Amino acid sequence: MVALEIDNVYVQFGGLQVLSSCSLSIEAGEKRALIGPNGAGKTTLFNVISGMIKPTAGRVLAFQREITASPAHVRASLGLARTFQITNLFINLSVLDNIFLGLQALTPTKYVFYKTTTSFSGLIDQAVALLKKWGLENKKDHLLGSLSHGEQRQLEIILALASQPKILLLDEPTQGLSTAETAMVVPMVRSLDPSTTVLFIEHDMDVAFQMADRITVLNYGTVLAEGTEEEIRSNPKVSEVYLGLDGNEE
Repeated sequence: MVALEIDNVYVQFGGLQVLSSCSLSIEAGEKRALIGPNGAGKTTLFNVISGMIKPTAGRVLAFQREITASPAHVRASLGLARTFQITNLFINLSVLDNIFLGLQALTPTKYVFYKTTTSFSGLIDQAVALLKKWGLENKKDHLLGSLSHGEQRQLEIILALASQPKILLLDEPTQGLSTAETAMVVPMVRSLDPSTTVLFIEHDMDVAFQMADRITVLNYGTVLAEGTEEEIRSNPKVSEVYLGLDGNEE
């Protein structure tokens, strides 16, 4: 089954054409990398998929249901979750509190303001279980600001997974990470539930190849190439446009 389909999408801001006849199709359970040079339209495409931007033309479908005009909260209810380029967490709260608040936001208790956090023992147990599953239980009482950038990235992915999404969008999950920190995030993405469809933007082609089943290359707002690691590495257009090499260069 096709989990996510982008059908002939255009996005124009005034006289600037950001996406042009952009189409791609992602199978359920697939891990797809979206790569391309700066300004290719990758984040704009993510914004279209997540409902932050309405396309000028074209359609977005999730599991064959059109969501082009659906607001972000409706897409979330259908199983779509997203992280952002800049970590979007509560730096002055503990790791456990961050996960707890993420879980509480998915329940009616988010409107309950007259109880303490400890009153919601079930949510706390869920938060601890998530941290234990991903190897961060020993950091649960640490302030988020004391964690490394790589650990914060991991936590942001854990928060996105708290809603048990069917489609997960990761916006540059390894941006700004050291080699060691990247080595923490890559296996985490690879070990996600096989039924979860993952689309992620990645600036490092080698990292993209490690995490993805297939790769889509975006250039000037349209799909330049798609394929496996071998197909993308051997594509002369990708070498010329993405890597800045002459297509005939050996």
